Amino acid sequence: MKKIIIYSFVLISISVWMIGCKKQNYPGGEVSPYLPIFDLRGLYKGSDITLSPENMYGSSSISAVVVSDHSGKNLPAGLLIVQDKKRLSQLRGIAIPIGADAAKYVPGDSVVINVTGGVLGRVDGILQIKGISPGAVNRVAQNKPIAKNRVPSSFILADPNKYESTLLAIVKGGFNPLPTPTDVLSGNKTLNDGFADITLHTEATATFANNPLQFSANYYGILFNKVSSTGTLIPEHRMRTASDVITLSSTPEIPDFIISGWIPDPRGTNANNNYIQFIATRDINFAVTPFSVVTTNNAGASTPAGFPANGWATGGLRTYKFNLTTGSVRKGGYFYVGGTGRTINSTGSTPIPTAQYIRGINYSTTAGDGFGAITNTLLANSGNAYGIAAFRGTTVTATTRPIDVVFVHNGGSLFTPGPPAQGYRIANNDFYDVYDPLEVDPADPNKGFQPFYLQGTNTIRFNYHDNSVADLGWFYKAGGIYSVTLGKWVKARDMKYIILPKDNSPANMSIIEDDNIVLRVNAATGVEIGRDTIPPTRIR
Repeated sequence: MKKIIIYSFVLISISVWMIGCKKQNYPGGEVSPYLPIFDLRGLYKGSDITLSPENMYGSSSISAVVVSDHSGKNLPAGLLIVQDKKRLSQLRGIAIPIGADAAKYVPGDSVVINVTGGVLGRVDGILQIKGISPGAVNRVAQNKPIAKNRVPSSFILADPNKYESTLLAIVKGGFNPLPTPTDVLSGNKTLNDGFADITLHTEATATFANNPLQFSANYYGILFNKVSSTGTLIPEHRMRTASDVITLSSTPEIPDFIISGWIPDPRGTNANNNYIQFIATRDINFAVTPFSVVTTNNAGASTPAGFPANGWATGGLRTYKFNLTTGSVRKGGYFYVGGTGRTINSTGSTPIPTAQYIRGINYSTTAGDGFGAITNTLLANSGNAYGIAAFRGTTVTATTRPIDVVFVHNGGSLFTPGPPAQGYRIANNDFYDVYDPLEVDPADPNKGFQPFYLQGTNTIRFNYHDNSVADLGWFYKAGGIYSVTLGKWVKARDMKYIILPKDNSPANMSIIEDDNIVLRVNAATGVEIGRDTIPPTRIR
């Protein structure tokens, strides 16, 4: 027992000695001299604060990259704008008034700024570090890369403080109202990127103030804020130089009709009861101007297997085509394509009016128009993807580009970069871009080219509502706002899922036709000139 006690004492002594050695050898932590701008901005609580190591968590400086460029004479005079991404990968920026010396710095300059003694506060709505001398700014490197930062306008409006004093891009921006050939950038212009409206401000003295407005372009620039009479922040986007405008298109690309809803799994049998709903953006006589609609079903049992070498024209159980060659629809009117059941929720439910049903094929007994094998369902009900595309004309090949397209989910063999690349081609719409708008280069027609779903940035899709419970009759209603006069989406489609009734009531048509796609037919008045037949829910 005595030996055990001695051995225990020795072991305890050794453990204590080892812990003591570790404590003596541990060098201790050092506070970084550089405070991330994310934390710096968090110090401001509504009133001026003098910066010091005590309230900057032991730091004294910031280390950031310059994004301001005063050569275009469009930024607030004397403000050096810098940004970093040092905390939680969150990009934040700050403005520092240093007078004429601000013009000595250009985007990509890496700077270290001693901000001790500066006063953090809002001036003219912009959070700034006042009282910093030009000598406190030290340029340590040049030509540092600045990552492109695409931010939807709706995100900015929801949190303008987050994006203030950062370099960002408003992508696929167009003006409301549509510009005339004589309109120029000078002043405040309403810019829309398909998510919301935001103000683009150009000083009358800017070097590019008299440049013409573009139909569709990317607008790089720095976000600044003003403070309203109620104390809220009002954002405005300011370009720095003329090169901050990247033209994407000079003319509108308006689809003749838009995909607005569909039923993938009606209550009862799917055979002959799937249908797709569209809304026309103009008057259409299909006998004079034919179109086609193609569905793709990529369930595991669909053949031919593998990547679709012929895209939408693959046929078999993968794609099925409807030719639209008879009937007509007025601008703003709904029409339907699908099985010959022609009811909103399979047998025993409300009939869809014959005049609105432009093309019906009993796909459970009849092959498609040109391609598509007999099938029990047009749209997958498994975890794999299905899609819908609309085309001008009745000829669809591997190279034909649709006028509108939507996808649900992304499972299955949908795209391979090859070579050769194979997949389903997309349209320029609210979700997809044939050219990546951030990579487009007028001098290089191949740069940013991404014509297929799941290629590049073309990854957005709708989700299955609940494919674990079948046979409920969910209708997929795609709501959004499309401006016919502007020729663009001003609010991207989002999805509402509605269980349709099974009874035979004429009023049930309103369930699938109210509050879907809104056509904004006149940007100034919100009303289509010379027409009053479009329901008010579709006029904005």
